[in-house]
Amino acid sequence: MLHIVKKDVPNTREKIIVRLSAVLAALAVASIIVLVAGANPIELYIGIIQGCFGSLYRFAATIEKMVPLLVLSLGVLVAFKMRFWNIGAEGQFLMGAVGTTLVVRLLPDLPLPLMLVLMIIVSFLFGAIWLMIPAFFKARFGTNETLFTLMLNYIALTLVTALQYDFWKDPAANGMPKIANLPENALLPSAGGFNLSILMAVIIVLTMYYFMNRSKIGFEIAVLGESENTARYIGINVTRTIIIAALVSGGLCGMVGMMQTTGVSGALSTEITGGLGFTAIIVAWLSGLKVPFVVVNSFAFAVLLQGASYIQTAFQIPGSVAEMIQAIILFFILGSEFVLQYRLVSDKTKSEVA
Repeated sequence: MLHIVKKDVPNTREKIIVRLSAVLAALAVASIIVLVAGANPIELYIGIIQGCFGSLYRFAATIEKMVPLLVLSLGVLVAFKMRFWNIGAEGQFLMGAVGTTLVVRLLPDLPLPLMLVLMIIVSFLFGAIWLMIPAFFKARFGTNETLFTLMLNYIALTLVTALQYDFWKDPAANGMPKIANLPENALLPSAGGFNLSILMAVIIVLTMYYFMNRSKIGFEIAVLGESENTARYIGINVTRTIIIAALVSGGLCGMVGMMQTTGVSGALSTEITGGLGFTAIIVAWLSGLKVPFVVVNSFAFAVLLQGASYIQTAFQIPGSVAEMIQAIILFFILGSEFVLQYRLVSDKTKSEVA
């Protein structure tokens, strides 16, 4: 019989070797899929790089995909650090976008600076409230936050669907289920393909690094994540800490709704998230819940997303092939984390060690 046992903490050199080996193995396996699809793997992989860095426009598109994933991952990181499993980033993202659109509908004539400030605040609050609901029930009644936050995703999606197909449906859209585009005074300023969300993301990264590594509440979140009994023993208010962490986690995810609505899509819709809320969970976990690694991994995933999008048109390959390449690479990367943390031993080996 084989058993899975935890390894000692691997050193930096071992981590680099295993992860690079995983990427190379993934590319080798993906090459088989590419060959079956009738394309040249080497040319295709070069195409991925060109699709991300071949021009200023393509690089801007890569950063455009990185920013929401980065901020979502930071939001998820805060909750995960406390061992509060926030699987509801998609729903908080959607609710932030709803809050953003609500501001524009109620106050359409505000000047741009005031409009942006108000949209940031409201989107943060909408996302925060959406996560504080399960956080309250977790703190007060010990409910399972994983299922609670997951179900809230579908409630948020149903709400946006109702708004898009009924309550906020644009009468000028010729019967199409569409919410009206935001006016110019509600769109993020941009230059050279880059918009203000990049500066916002930089500020958020620096703030979150200080929050998680230097602030008192960041320390309390980390302690609570390690042991609730220890947190209570040293005088940490557990309920308060859970609520604050949920406020920050959900608020950051909600702000992404504002960034995407005002900087990318220009309107609220059910497709606005693109599944990034679930991808952010993977990014945060692979980053070891550390802010600098979240930045690096968010960029790597953005390269993967943008590159896959580019090769579909440049090489005329089906979208399913590009998605399979992404999935294979992700599978091997996740597998490398297992290899780094665990090993298989037989009953014979265990008895010899004993």
